[in-house]
Amino acid sequence: MIDPFTALAAVKSAVSAGKELVNVTKQIGEFFDGVDDLRAAHEKKKNSLFSGSDENAMETFVNLQRAKDAEEELRQIVIATRGFSAWGELQAIRVQARKDRKAKIEAERKRKAKMVERIIIYGGAVIIVTIMLGITIVIILAKQGRL
Repeated sequence: MIDPFTALAAVKSAVSAGKELVNVTKQIGEFFDGVDDLRAAHEKKKNSLFSGSDENAMETFVNLQRAKDAEEELRQIVIATRGFSAWGELQAIRVQARKDRKAKIEAERKRKAKMVERIIIYGGAVIIVTIMLGITIVIILAKQGRL
């Protein structure tokens, strides 16, 4: 999991050093990926039946709150350097990237399910043919008296 706080620190230091936001797009992307990972981890802990430790759920909640604060800090940096419309554009790009990631994950899941289905079908067919061939050989050998 990418640490969003490290990515934000890289963005802040680059901006304070006079770099343009377009030069730190990788770090901004890593920041948003890290925040999304934190949200997913928190939801997973919150909804898990086996999450017996409230401490773990609290830890993910605290990290999520820190991430929200960091996101607000990034928002202020973007608005201060590129204007409010740039933040809106960045959010639109983020939404599209999230949709693309979900679509890619779903396509990979479907591909794996199809592969498993094929393995089961072809494997089952091989097993059935082998059994039928074995039965046929046993019948032939029995009729010839070799069995």
